[in-house]
Amino acid sequence: MPERHDGGSGRVRGVSRRQVLGTGGALGLMAATGLSASAALSRRPASTGAELRSAVPLPPAFRVPLPLPSVAAPVGTTGGADRYEITQREATLEILPGVRTPMWTYDGTFPGPTIEARRGRPVTVTHRNELPVPTVVHLHGGRTPAEADGYPTDLVLPEGWPSASAGHHSGHGMHDPRAVVTNVTRDYTFPLDQRPALLWYHDHRMDFTAPAIWRGLAGLTIVRDDAEDALGLPSGARELPLMITDRAFADDGSLAYPALDPTLRGRPGVREPYLGGVLGDVILVNGAPWPVHEVDAARYRLRVLNGSNARHYALEAVGADGRRLDLVQIGADQGLLAAPVTHHRLPVAPAERYDVVVDFSRAEVGSLVRVVNRLGTGRTRDVMAFRVVRKARDDSRVPRTLSTDLPAWRRPDAVRVRDFAFRAGRMRGGHGWLIGGLPFDSARSDVTVDLGDVEVWRLIADVHHPVHLHLVGFRVLSRNGRPPLAHDAGLKDTVSLRPGEAVEIITRFDGYRGRYLFHCHNAEHEDMGMMANLEVV
Repeated sequence: MPERHDGGSGRVRGVSRRQVLGTGGALGLMAATGLSASAALSRRPASTGAELRSAVPLPPAFRVPLPLPSVAAPVGTTGGADRYEITQREATLEILPGVRTPMWTYDGTFPGPTIEARRGRPVTVTHRNELPVPTVVHLHGGRTPAEADGYPTDLVLPEGWPSASAGHHSGHGMHDPRAVVTNVTRDYTFPLDQRPALLWYHDHRMDFTAPAIWRGLAGLTIVRDDAEDALGLPSGARELPLMITDRAFADDGSLAYPALDPTLRGRPGVREPYLGGVLGDVILVNGAPWPVHEVDAARYRLRVLNGSNARHYALEAVGADGRRLDLVQIGADQGLLAAPVTHHRLPVAPAERYDVVVDFSRAEVGSLVRVVNRLGTGRTRDVMAFRVVRKARDDSRVPRTLSTDLPAWRRPDAVRVRDFAFRAGRMRGGHGWLIGGLPFDSARSDVTVDLGDVEVWRLIADVHHPVHLHLVGFRVLSRNGRPPLAHDAGLKDTVSLRPGEAVEIITRFDGYRGRYLFHCHNAEHEDMGMMANLEVV
């Protein structure tokens, strides 16, 4: 089929490849794309965000045991679909030892309860909102009909919320006549007819996604199928979900966050130093600070999610002798790779998931294997540790062929190519983050695609932007005109754009018709305008 160029709202004009890719990097791109006015707010283009400092004493690393998120039990089964009920409510949790922290939670825990699902077996989750503000639930990575995808204006209002004023407004006073608003409860039905993968659910409320996730509204969903179960990968107690987040704590033990309106009821946004994103000085794994987990001298499957608002990680597993253990990647955001890929260091951007196998028989019994973040400084260089406590039998394996059902889209299959620039700019007289020069508007149609069409998208960044597409997975075709990197393997739904980088992705828009989104998953960028509408027709 002939290739058509169609920029949607995201056309990048007049930028030569040399300007984009040359030594100027992000700053050259900024200047070339008319960013000089807003370059000041990206004074350090390669860094994303500013770090909050905790005002309470922080515990030593590797003392708190790694918690494992509870697994939700279905409340019933109707017509082959499992039904769950989750209450969104305030709870006071002990995140730091001896410190009480009020949080917003799914069912009173952080992370929220994990939903274990089977491929093709639908799940309906009834969410009840007992929080003081409206909420929205998005299953990140789910192939979900539009009415259950968690569009930012499809609010679930708490008891007594003035529905006339808030119901159909998409933030900043914008009216959204298409919003579907419910009072107190909402049923979200997820068909889960998709490849087995680690997904996660989180709040997606218009303008307030970042502080809601920061306060605790995040949990995991794991989709499994018989083919994956038959591979012989590490399982049971040797399969560990790891939600990595960063947070900071105020002197009263509460979570520090630089919201302009701490009630999250009125004015969205964060204070000036944090416009690039909010970083915390405490690294949590499954809600525990710098935890430690006892393991056998055997292979373990680590299912890693970067659930942080803005922090990037470059993870290494380092043995007591200083040598790095292999991180054998078997899966990406959207499930298993075709074949394993071995890394020594693994970059993980916000919202990305990596499925890796680590063989702890390579470490001495009694020794500590530390997971470190090479992008961190001070306390944020440490993530967690594993203590190898015993020799043990290990029947697991990592097959040379993991999956044969990955889509084989090729560039000639694409019916069009689109270009999108993700960059800083002005929004309503203040700082914003824009796609194609425009801040998000729920009433505007940014991109319309035909169900079943294959397209290539070229995404260009000024600073770090992890870009997420709802509904579909995609393959990374190139970075700056060169082949993708080793960690780009497999089917993804979030891709990390580095400063000044141009990344090409290819996808097929199948599944469902309706209104979806694509956006930056730096949650502060997303709240400050870096989202766009995707209509599948």
